[in-house]
Amino acid sequence: MTFEELKLSNFLQNAIRDIEYVNVTPIQEHAFPVVASGKDMIGIAQTGTGKTMAYLLPILQNLKFSNQDDPRVLIVVPTRELVAQVVEEVNFLTKYLSVRTVGVYGGTNISTQKQKIHEGVDIVVGTPGRVYDLALSRVLKFKTIQKFVIDEVDEMLDLGFRPQLTRMMDLLPPRRQNIMFSATLTKDVEEIITTFFTKPEKVEIARTGTPAEKVIQRAYHVPNFFTKVNMLEHLLANEPDMEKVLIFVRNKKLADRLHETIAKIYPEKTGIIHSNKSQNFRFRAIDDFEEGTTSILVATDIIARGLDIKGITHIINFDTPEVPEEYIHRIGRTGRADEKGIAITFINEAEQEYQMMIEELMKKPIPLEPMPEEVPISNIFSEEEKPKLSDKNYLQTKKVNTGEGGGAFHVKVGINNPINHTTKVDRGPKKTKPVNRGRLKRKFRKK
Repeated sequence: MTFEELKLSNFLQNAIRDIEYVNVTPIQEHAFPVVASGKDMIGIAQTGTGKTMAYLLPILQNLKFSNQDDPRVLIVVPTRELVAQVVEEVNFLTKYLSVRTVGVYGGTNISTQKQKIHEGVDIVVGTPGRVYDLALSRVLKFKTIQKFVIDEVDEMLDLGFRPQLTRMMDLLPPRRQNIMFSATLTKDVEEIITTFFTKPEKVEIARTGTPAEKVIQRAYHVPNFFTKVNMLEHLLANEPDMEKVLIFVRNKKLADRLHETIAKIYPEKTGIIHSNKSQNFRFRAIDDFEEGTTSILVATDIIARGLDIKGITHIINFDTPEVPEEYIHRIGRTGRADEKGIAITFINEAEQEYQMMIEELMKKPIPLEPMPEEVPISNIFSEEEKPKLSDKNYLQTKKVNTGEGGGAFHVKVGINNPINHTTKVDRGPKKTKPVNRGRLKRKFRKK
């Protein structure tokens, strides 16, 4: 199906021609009539299938021109990066329309965002925390919201945004259209649907946990951090067609450590992104990676969702994710649209449990390959991999108290010993101190 068959307005058709989109994806084809009808909708689809345009196109098709200052559409997404990308996509599609769009997120000056909203806006795109703060300040008014979109709702719940999300939905007008998109459908997500949605129609393109079809997966059993580094260096040097490589690690500390190591070998080509970096640094890291200034990007799961960069050839899971769904989101950054991609996962002994959970979710194994013989195996463990010892003297043999005295474990004798208390003896009236007669004589003499 092509975009022309959707019978969009001429303004939208011209914008789509400018960005050279031709064919509609399955989620866009099935979601368009439901969203356009005004019904509540839940869309379940893999990452990289065009979910953003699946809700933007029908919303913009029905959005009439208005001079009112308060917003009519509210779109909530989990990360700042996704806010920026959704705003960019709205701006592309509204190139020939008079639609005012504002993106709001934390980590930047809230006063500037308040001013933009005060000047008048049609569509607000934001992260839950910042949107809720603006609503409490009464600058962002919800009374005119007609359509409420929650994108990547399962990720929002994982990030701890449930309180803000539910309070926000309580403040929104009851007569509104709710539109939700997610890659997975968890119990928490279903609870929100039951509480806030009215007879929603479900559009599911692929079952939960289905990875992108065009992603070639493979894995290696790699014993520890330093051997993983050796394996990564080997792949970067020898793997063919590694043009744009996104490397996922578990946390910020490991990301910094790995980036420092890789940057020594590829100083001009390596970037990093995680939540401790400033907003400008994060946007610049993504821009450099997207434009090809850097070809290697070390990242935490902060960009496992929402990152839409064309041409990522390889995903490397330096750490196997603990949550199976995160594996699906990570590898979904490659093999997007009609492109092919490769996802490589390093698995140590402790992570084999996560491997089994991922394979159970996908209903198929991750192909396992032997490590190349030329990759050195390190016997050194990182601080995180070393065994946690609760007793620093675990190698010493503990002495057994025989009760024969000696050492620190002797039985105390005295009143503090509960089995050695003595009985108090009544010794008669307490003796009083004799009165000083000379003192009394002096007292009366003064009188």
